[in-house]
Amino acid sequence: MKTALLAASAALVLAACASSPSTTAASTGTAAAAAPAVSTMREASVVLAPASGSLVSGRLTAMPMGSGVHFTGEIGGLTPGSTHAIHIHERGDCSAADASSAGGHFNPAGQPHGQVGTATHHAGDMNNLLANAQGVARVDAHAQGVTLGGGAANDVAGLAVIVHGKADDYRSQPSGDAGPRVACGVITGKR
Repeated sequence: MKTALLAASAALVLAACASSPSTTAASTGTAAAAAPAVSTMREASVVLAPASGSLVSGRLTAMPMGSGVHFTGEIGGLTPGSTHAIHIHERGDCSAADASSAGGHFNPAGQPHGQVGTATHHAGDMNNLLANAQGVARVDAHAQGVTLGGGAANDVAGLAVIVHGKADDYRSQPSGDAGPRVACGVITGKR
């Protein structure tokens, strides 16, 4: 009887060990700490100030749209008829005279530089801007795969938007041979 009782007790202990919960993000609380990968801000603004001795400035509005964030607005002080790169950079710091304080392109997924809408590109890549005969670019640009607010790895709120002196060739690494940074502004949101 004692042998049968010991065997039954051992079987229960083994069964309990086999059914104990595994350690997961939910059981350790790390899931709660992870930020949502959805936009939590309805709109943001970007005030672009000159950099690198340029006269380029402007104002943009950013709104969550589709699979990313859409930027609209105007940028002036450009050479008439010129083409310019525009990117989101990794830090919201425009304090350096050449805007180098904003760091490189925003690239949380570690992708090669490319054109937005293609298989590989930085999260901060956007299509080039074209200045009109008065040196004003009407901005209608989309950053794909990013959010506005929420704190996820792909959140662009609080980061810098940079306008470059040249067009982005969409292939040169790491920045598309886009030239100097001629304007910089921080994405400042509204809930």
